[in-house]
Amino acid sequence: MQETRRYILEILKEYEQATVDDIVDELRKRRGDITAVTVRHHLSRLQDEGFVTSPQLRHRSTPGRPQHIYALTDKAAAQFPNNYQRLAVGLVTQLESRLPVDQVNVILEGVANGLAAGVEIPDGPLAQRLDAVVQYMNQQGYEGDSTVSLDEGGVSLLVIRRSDVEIEALSAGELALLSAIAAGRPFALAAEAALDAEPDLDLSAALARHVRLGTLVQLDLEGLLPRMAVFQNKPHE
Repeated sequence: MQETRRYILEILKEYEQATVDDIVDELRKRRGDITAVTVRHHLSRLQDEGFVTSPQLRHRSTPGRPQHIYALTDKAAAQFPNNYQRLAVGLVTQLESRLPVDQVNVILEGVANGLAAGVEIPDGPLAQRLDAVVQYMNQQGYEGDSTVSLDEGGVSLLVIRRSDVEIEALSAGELALLSAIAAGRPFALAAEAALDAEPDLDLSAALARHVRLGTLVQLDLEGLLPRMAVFQNKPHE
């Protein structure tokens, strides 16, 4: 997240509610001079991303115009560290040490089924259904995995998690190209693997597309060095 917006979230967490003037004063202590116009711009962006509430009017105790106050949304809480993951790992470890494996599995499956029961998956194309699942998991506060799964499947999808979730279909050649690069192979061999998987692949167009998407970000003497956004390739019926 952009540094100034991160500061604003921290200020709102500390204040619980704050005006633009409050935020300007605190930001000047942390990063130097900044204007109220700039702060309003950042607040607007944070509202668009669902991190800050719409401004509410607060009347002054002294004469003067009412002020707009801002606060964090529930979604913003996920931007701050907590020990929930450590607690969950500890609970599972204790379950495994005190109960038979099949009983532990029954408990975990029950938790998973409870989570799944809250998902409303619309009828429609695969990408739309997958997007509904990803959005639900985001709303529940689960952060994307930084690992890359390139298992073979009938349908390959590139899921990019930034402030929003983007889903792109991958052709066989693109999948082979990304798999080879992720494995550390030189670009010449990665390109060869891509064309073997999809002889008609327009390699230049594929490279341009993944540079634009942010999947590939650097070219050097060793070949392309990828930055893989959060994505998974899964087989689907």
